[in-house]
Amino acid sequence: MDNIANPSLTRPLVVQPIPACAPSKWLLMREAAVLANLLSGRMSRQRIAATHQPACDGRPVMLLPGFLSSPGAMGVLHDVLARTGYKVRDWGMGRNMGARRDTLERLAEQIDAMAQHHGAPVTLIGWSLGGVYAREAAKNSPDIIRSVMTLGAPFSGDLRANNAWRIYEHVAGHPVDAPPVAVNTREKPPVPTIAFWSRRDGIVSPVSARGEHNERDAAIELDCGHLGFASKPSAVSAILSALSGAA
Repeated sequence: MDNIANPSLTRPLVVQPIPACAPSKWLLMREAAVLANLLSGRMSRQRIAATHQPACDGRPVMLLPGFLSSPGAMGVLHDVLARTGYKVRDWGMGRNMGARRDTLERLAEQIDAMAQHHGAPVTLIGWSLGGVYAREAAKNSPDIIRSVMTLGAPFSGDLRANNAWRIYEHVAGHPVDAPPVAVNTREKPPVPTIAFWSRRDGIVSPVSARGEHNERDAAIELDCGHLGFASKPSAVSAILSALSGAA
């Protein structure tokens, strides 16, 4: 399963070659639509939840925010998942300020606590850098992680094929390709893995977020900007559709 069109779109989104470089300045400027996405997402929460509630299996789901984001940035997705019936919580580590030496260790503790509390493995949904963390966590603790979904996560190819690497290096204090933890971002986790990506992403290259065939199990194209993955109604609905069909 290489590409799955967003079911909310009238025509399938066909994968075409996309250069592995940072998105254009035009796409970056279009990320300003984040406020409109948040507003429409909040207004649509009840409708989206009601649509997907029959397929909810009540599994535990943990949300991991993107770089410089707090858990509140994924509030629309969090609320819809909760209204639908999933046992959802954030990653419990506050604002994502970049990789630290103990980031994965602390994350593993949070995931283990949630898995033990619910007596079931956890599904991780990671936005941008949070998705990179989610993939690495699943490699380290596959027995307590059911599946991983990444939202515009730069796990594949050139780690500088995005419009955030310079500020990342300034804030995190290390080169984007030399984090203080040993990782192989392109290696596929040993659990079912879905990569959500968008050719309208103004932050991360679609090539990096989609990944190669051997780096994830499925790729789903969404019609949103980078800042709309967790709030635009069509994106949130597509994530819930995939969640109900995921292993």
